[in-house]
Amino acid sequence: MRSLAVASPLPPAAAAVAARRRPRAASSFGREVGSQCWKYDLGQDRSLGGSLRIGQSQGSLHRQRLTNLLRPAAAISVEQDEVNTYLPKGDMWSVHKFGGTCMGTPQRIQSVADIVLGDSSERKLVIVSAMSKVTDMMYNLVHKAQSRDDSYTISLEEIFEKHMAAAKDLLDGEDLARFLSQLHSDVSNLRAMLRAIYIAGHATESFSDFVVGHGELWSAQMLSYAIKKSGAPCSWMDTREVLVVKPSGSNQVDPDYLESEKRLKKWFSRQPADIVVATGFIATTAENIPTTLKRDGSDFSAAIIGSLVRARQVTIWTDVDGVFSADPRKVSEAVILSTLSYQEAWEMSYFGANVLHPRTIIPVMKDNIPIVIRNMFNISAPGTMICRQPTNDNGDLDACVKSFATIDNLALVNVEGTGMAGVPGTSSAIFSAVKDVGANVIMISQASSEHSICFAVPEQEVAAVSAALHVRFREALAAGRLSKVEVINGCSILAAVGLRMASTPGVSAILFDALAKANINVRAIAQGCSEYNITVVLKQEDCVRALRAVHSRFFLSKTTLAVGIIGPGLIGGTLLNQLKDQASVLKENMNIDLRVIGITGSSRMLLSDTGIDLTQWKELLRKEGEPADLANFVRHLSDNHVFPNKVLVDCTADTSVASHYYDWLKKGIHVITPNKKANSGPLDRYLKLRTLQRASYTHYFYEATVGAGLPIISTLRGLLETGDKILRIEGIFSGTLSYIFNNFEGTKTFSNVVAEAKEAGYTEPDPRDDLSGTDVARKVIILARESGLRLELSNIPVKSLVPEALASCSSADEFMQKLPSFDEDWAKQRSEAEAAGEVLRYVGVVDAVNKEGQVELRRYKKDHPFAQLSGSDNIIAFTTSRYKEQPLIVRGPGAGAEVTAGGVFCDILRLASYLGAPS
Repeated sequence: MRSLAVASPLPPAAAAVAARRRPRAASSFGREVGSQCWKYDLGQDRSLGGSLRIGQSQGSLHRQRLTNLLRPAAAISVEQDEVNTYLPKGDMWSVHKFGGTCMGTPQRIQSVADIVLGDSSERKLVIVSAMSKVTDMMYNLVHKAQSRDDSYTISLEEIFEKHMAAAKDLLDGEDLARFLSQLHSDVSNLRAMLRAIYIAGHATESFSDFVVGHGELWSAQMLSYAIKKSGAPCSWMDTREVLVVKPSGSNQVDPDYLESEKRLKKWFSRQPADIVVATGFIATTAENIPTTLKRDGSDFSAAIIGSLVRARQVTIWTDVDGVFSADPRKVSEAVILSTLSYQEAWEMSYFGANVLHPRTIIPVMKDNIPIVIRNMFNISAPGTMICRQPTNDNGDLDACVKSFATIDNLALVNVEGTGMAGVPGTSSAIFSAVKDVGANVIMISQASSEHSICFAVPEQEVAAVSAALHVRFREALAAGRLSKVEVINGCSILAAVGLRMASTPGVSAILFDALAKANINVRAIAQGCSEYNITVVLKQEDCVRALRAVHSRFFLSKTTLAVGIIGPGLIGGTLLNQLKDQASVLKENMNIDLRVIGITGSSRMLLSDTGIDLTQWKELLRKEGEPADLANFVRHLSDNHVFPNKVLVDCTADTSVASHYYDWLKKGIHVITPNKKANSGPLDRYLKLRTLQRASYTHYFYEATVGAGLPIISTLRGLLETGDKILRIEGIFSGTLSYIFNNFEGTKTFSNVVAEAKEAGYTEPDPRDDLSGTDVARKVIILARESGLRLELSNIPVKSLVPEALASCSSADEFMQKLPSFDEDWAKQRSEAEAAGEVLRYVGVVDAVNKEGQVELRRYKKDHPFAQLSGSDNIIAFTTSRYKEQPLIVRGPGAGAEVTAGGVFCDILRLASYLGAPS
């Protein structure tokens, strides 16, 4: 037989205050363990010497006496006469809830008091949480005590010191003395209780709830004294005397509204006040045993009490300006939503958005009481109002989806087999097994064929779920009726939420199009018939990128494109300057945000996670650049999770760079280039590249490979896609050679014209690269392949303009020195052409009928369109089934860094429009 008595008498000052206090409910708990009865006496009656008694025999000897002592003397009896009980209700009340962050310091508690006093409502009900971190500290006390960790005494002292220091900073005079006396009394009782837990090595849930609830009691008292200090009458309410709840499942309780309203009336009849500060989080059972509303219970408390008094609105004060369209930690351009419907807020909170606990919405929704989420630290922000369907009903797509939310660390469980089809009870058996292990099913998806059912559960629970399903379906798996129970780890859920999604065509199409264009694979899909949300399961590594992609696509933020520039030379450098000059215009007018996050040359590269300052990119590359490494450069772009859409712009003429296009596209990186080497290279590589481009949502644009900034490729595609048939494409494709032959007239020698072109920057450093005709041949092969011809570059006969004797010159300078020796031959050709009324032009031809191409010097009559060129203009004539008698002609500048970079820029903007920017 054991007995233990732990004395904890109140100090004289506390006893004096306790005598003045209004009666308070005593609390008693009992737990039968075998034949042993444990009793905890927490009453204010000190007839047992203020002691906590634990004992087998004493529990038996004193049962009748303890029953009398432990009856909650101050608990409101609903059987009492209810005459003269009156509870004012309606718009006169405003309810405010302040969380732990808002109550975190004495200065913040005073700010809360100022906010409450500044509310012009006739009556105010204020719900408060414990001071920041205190609830966790209280739980930790219980955990340490039942683990027989002596340090619980130190932790309790820290909690006492925290509240004592806060009170001394906030209060003074009699109010300070009253609070400190009560604090001392409570801590003394807690010390005794925790000692009992320490000895027993166990604490019931009720006992733990009672201990933990003290944080709210202390913060409510401090705030009420702070308000009274300003001269406003104020009462504080221990909501365990009012809120009655009953357990409704694991870690969940339901309010008893009828009983709670009766008790609130009784409470108010004794302590009517215009301002009432009430404890959040804590409540009582119908048997008057203290309990809690579980985690996030303070919001729930505010909603319940707001419903009981039919308040005008419930304001939840927090540390953010309102509800965001997405998690701002993941989407930097998430916007504050001015309004949400109850259903939207419910869906968002279920899917992990930091809005409200779903149960918070239920009490106010039935009475149409709006909830406003506001920032205590930015009172000027209007916040987000959660109410019935907002009045604006414009039906725009951008209004259909209000927000996006995500849940990470999930696993998909897929139960599959032909034996499932048409067999009643299969789903019931699956989810019965899941329920037996206590797992939470987040999402369910089933194919209409009934061949498979998949569902998402938290990753830490999936092992138990898998084991339970293998046991439950052991025979079906062995017999082959079920083929597998598969677990897919590393998943996340992305949910699109919006009340107006219902019956609005196109929402799903836009959502999945955005995901596809961001190269994101969807593992499972679910949408309820209410259409308030569309839920998709993705790889967790893709979740942030997916969130940004869909958020951008629904115009909740700008279409942001991360750009990597390869080759900041003449064309690349010009492009960077064009991007710099146009960036602000694109943001303002086109909702496009282009971020260059990498620039690499042959020797140095510059990387940034969020965007390079293009006003000084040259200096930054020189001073802060690191050794160039193309693999690391691409990895930097690919691994960047800030931006969902990425593009590599190859401004080189390098074959080795072009050889990587396929791999980049496979990674989900878009490619844009004026580099002709990929499309004019080996045919099998070209076909592989184009097949990938057509099969995926990753884009490969190369308008500037032919005709610089002229719309040659797009014109050809437009003809083919509309059913026209290409017969012949003929044109002057080289701006350099166009300039040379446009100026090769009169008394000018051929070598002098070439020198002028080189001096003006029209030629390559070695003019033989232009005069050889290879560049024109590459453009011809590109157009031939676009037209459907499967030709290799070697199939194109090229008439080179480089004299054979000069092909072996060791340098460009040597070539230029020896070129005049051939001027006489060129003068003769010009004279013969002029005598016939013709001009010399260097052209490329695609003969689609005969499936061949040519590159050569030809003569054209002076009234021919090809003879009317000036400068470095290009001209291309399309002869098709529709344009047979009079070819379709595209003409314009075909050389120069400005127009080529402009063509690349156009491709970047075209990509942005494909990704969702306004077109």
